Amino acid sequence: MKIICIGRNYIDHAAELQNPVPKQPLVFMKPPSALLINHKPLFYPEFTKDLHYEGEIVLKICKNGRHVQPEFARTYFNKMAFGIDFTARDVQKRCKEKGHPWEIAKAFDNSAAVSEFVDAPEDTSSILFETKLNGKRVQNGNTADMIFSCEYIVEYVSKYFKLQIGDLIFTGTPAGVGPVQIGDHLEGFIHGKKLMDCRIK
Repeated sequence: MKIICIGRNYIDHAAELQNPVPKQPLVFMKPPSALLINHKPLFYPEFTKDLHYEGEIVLKICKNGRHVQPEFARTYFNKMAFGIDFTARDVQKRCKEKGHPWEIAKAFDNSAAVSEFVDAPEDTSSILFETKLNGKRVQNGNTADMIFSCEYIVEYVSKYFKLQIGDLIFTGTPAGVGPVQIGDHLEGFIHGKKLMDCRIK
C-alpha cells in the first residue's frame, strides 16, 4: 500500500505559503508507517516545534493499473475519506533551504491521518470539506478549487507508479493550514458529515 500525496493543489494555499503555483502536480509519498487511523491521537513529534495540520480529501484506489487514460480515471477509485497531512513546517523549511527532500518533514510516523471511508460521488468536481481546530472552522475546502482534479491526479500519478488496490491519494489542502499544540482537537468533515476526530497529545 502506497500513500501518494499532492502538494500545492489549491492556489490559495500556495499563496499563503508564498510558493509558486505548480504547472504539474507536485507529488511526494509517505510510507505505510505514516498511517494514523481509528481516531487515534497524534503524539507531538520531538523533532519539531512547528507542527501543522493540512486537511484534505483522500481517494482510495480500487483497481490496479498504470498509464491510466483520462476517460477511465474515475473508475480507479470508489471511496474517499478526510485526511490530515501533518507537516513539521520548521523541518520542511530547513530542507527546502538546503535543497533537500521533504520526507523527514512530511512522511514521519503517523503523519497521515485518515478517517473512515465513504462512497465517492460520481462527480468529484464539487466535494465540500472542512477542518475544525478546537471547534472553530479553520479550513473550508471545495474540490472545485483544485488546480488538478481528482481524475487528472490519478491519470498523472499512474504514469510514474503502478496504482494498486488499497493505495491512498491525498489530493492537496486549501488555505487555512496552521500549527497545532499538545491538547488540541482536530475534526474533519465532508459535506457536513463528521468523519475525522484526532487529538494532539
